[in-house]
Amino acid sequence: PLYPQVPPNPQQPPVAQQTAPPYPGQGAPAPVSGPGLSPDDPLHPHHISTDRGRVHIAGRQRRTDAAAVGNLLLHLPNLLCSLFVVGLVSLFFGDLGFLVVLAWLASGALVFHRPTESAIARRLLHLRHPTTEERARLEPVWREVTARAGVEGRTYELWVEDSDRLNAVAAAGHIVGVTRFALHQLPNGELAAVLAHELGHHVGGHAWSSLLGYWYALPGRVAWRFLRAVCAGLFQVSRAFSCFGMGCVVLLLGGVALATVSTFYGLPLVVLAVPYALAAVGRRAELRADRHAAALGFAPMLAAVLGKLHHQDQRREAELTARNGGVPVPESPLATLLSSHPDHHTRLHHLRPYLTAPPGR
Repeated sequence: PLYPQVPPNPQQPPVAQQTAPPYPGQGAPAPVSGPGLSPDDPLHPHHISTDRGRVHIAGRQRRTDAAAVGNLLLHLPNLLCSLFVVGLVSLFFGDLGFLVVLAWLASGALVFHRPTESAIARRLLHLRHPTTEERARLEPVWREVTARAGVEGRTYELWVEDSDRLNAVAAAGHIVGVTRFALHQLPNGELAAVLAHELGHHVGGHAWSSLLGYWYALPGRVAWRFLRAVCAGLFQVSRAFSCFGMGCVVLLLGGVALATVSTFYGLPLVVLAVPYALAAVGRRAELRADRHAAALGFAPMLAAVLGKLHHQDQRREAELTARNGGVPVPESPLATLLSSHPDHHTRLHHLRPYLTAPPGR
């Protein structure tokens, strides 16, 4: 077998491997495929056997790890702001206003409602059900991933995105989606690494906690956008009354902001810092999902996928540089802090223990 974690296939003869220089920041050499090997070729160094007999299903299918708990805690200020907004709206319903608040609080259960998840997959994530041919390629790989993890694969629903980019998604309680590019252009071992990564988000509780937090923050986001639109309109009107009108508007808005901050004990200031903290927790969740895939024996395949993602990002940066007249477009520090994924070298650094581990570990 090519890797100790892959069960041997008695019908497949041993394959001699070549080695290439290590990936940047990686301690183990990367296997390279010979000339003319397609992703579907069984001789590809990242091809895995999907022939498996009995499967052990773990008693504990999911957990809520530190990243999921941190995500929920960081959404508390957004929840309180949304609760305040919903409370204001409920005043228009008189004595029945409390029912509006209770209905909104109970609506979070829709995150785990299968028809609602299907609507989210189609409308928001632009996913579709796989075709018969796509399912024939996807399901054996998914069975291998879930078998190694001891997870019931039928719990989750597989989706496909019509995109020529390498990407995948885990959302709500049961959605696992991959792009058409990943499905058709990756060897089945690398596709398994991608699916194992997304399964790690579900097993750790990252997917449902993120969507639940986003759902309860939605009324506050809508109110914030409405206030921004009103403020922009006031500024446009105040310009017609010269500097005096502008000063009055600034004083009025400043007074309202100061009263809001003092009344809610600085909660609005905390809300301004929440996106940066959520991005940091999101980066930690990505590293945990990487570790989940690596622990299942897909570390070399995942490293190869990360290299392809890095190359994809480099090509996008080259296109932006070309459009900017050959001048590189630097990324602002704030954009870096708001990034939901760690950089390429950080992810490879955390994969190194799995790439350099001796066989059998």
